[in-house]
Amino acid sequence: MVAKLSSAEVLHFLIIVTIVLVLARILGELCRKYKQPAIIGEILAGVILGPTILQHYWPKLFSDIFLSVPRAYGAFDGFANIGIILLMFVAGFEVDLTQIRRDGKHALSISLTGIIFPFIVGFIAAWFFYQRIFSTGATNQLITAMFFGTALSITALSVITKILMDLDILKTKIGNLVLTSAMIDDFLGWILFSVIMQMMHAGKDQGSALSVIMVLAFAVFMVTIGRWGANKLFFVAQKNLKIGRVITLAICLCFTCAIITEYLGVRAVFGAFLMGVAIGDSKYFTDRHKLILHQFTVNIIAPLFFASIGLRLNFVSNFNLEVVVVILAIACIAKLIGAGIGSRLSGLNRNESIAVAFGMNARGSQEIVLGLLALQAKIIDEKVFEGLVVMTIATVLMSGPIMKRYFLKDMKASAGIGGTEVLSVEDAPI
Repeated sequence: MVAKLSSAEVLHFLIIVTIVLVLARILGELCRKYKQPAIIGEILAGVILGPTILQHYWPKLFSDIFLSVPRAYGAFDGFANIGIILLMFVAGFEVDLTQIRRDGKHALSISLTGIIFPFIVGFIAAWFFYQRIFSTGATNQLITAMFFGTALSITALSVITKILMDLDILKTKIGNLVLTSAMIDDFLGWILFSVIMQMMHAGKDQGSALSVIMVLAFAVFMVTIGRWGANKLFFVAQKNLKIGRVITLAICLCFTCAIITEYLGVRAVFGAFLMGVAIGDSKYFTDRHKLILHQFTVNIIAPLFFASIGLRLNFVSNFNLEVVVVILAIACIAKLIGAGIGSRLSGLNRNESIAVAFGMNARGSQEIVLGLLALQAKIIDEKVFEGLVVMTIATVLMSGPIMKRYFLKDMKASAGIGGTEVLSVEDAPI
């Protein structure tokens, strides 16, 4: 017989969810007010409620809320982790395969140099600093170096999209070029991480080289035959024009794909991301459907997940300045040089190339999800994960203003005037 939560445990579960969600949303909205991504405030909410502050200064209060009823907190943690799956599902919507096919040739140099150069630099750095910084004792040097290279390669597609929208250049040639490059980076980065996860299991019962091939084959299947099949299913679901049926089908497909990749030895979030990519451009899965799922996920489920990160870690006792500086320096140098070289090769001028490079340097929720999965798999430890979180926040904060500055410089240089025609860009919120 399955043991269900008692009335007291349900009450405590609701208290935890309410406290975490309210603080995460308040701090998230404060960040938005000052033109920063809400994810920063949501993580800060967890830091305030977690071991870093609340447990340190008010241990009894922390224990009463989070530790006194273990099954209630376990239910909250499971609920928050649903947020990872739905968040990556929604992130997959932003990968436009049609646009990649159309503009991919022009974006290829930015994308490839933006992936290959950071991967090589990250791999070498992790290999070189392995014993000093990255060793966990639970995995080998090759796996750790490959993960760190991958973590530096992925660009925050959602952050770049927001910056381009704020600068009012999303629909321009430059905007499309940056967006397409970020899409390719995102997609290839998650494919590479899935391979790394399988390499960890190589030689064990639950994984082998064959599993890597199966995962790659499944990814190809999902963006080809799977994409076609999902579109047909949505056509059937929409016949009666019931919006709830279409959204229910989307979530069921998301969880089904997540189950498949988890069974194959790769994290469920990869399957959710693939399904998001597959149905993102279905004409039967409309912008209205996407908006409803996006609003629910971003405003309710995702804040619980990002706050739960702060609840897991002590950002004071585990903070290591050397690790943070090394990760931040390597991440910025590798991505800026790689994307900058690719931008010049694609024909952009100096100011455009610098702006694009800083845009591609922006990290976001995907990096944090990736880092958390690596932490759970013992590829990295807590101090490296915290370094990745700090790097993510720092690159988000710097990317918007610097992109704005150099795009504005380029517009002024092209117009040959002082500024009246570019005031709308100058005033655009970042």
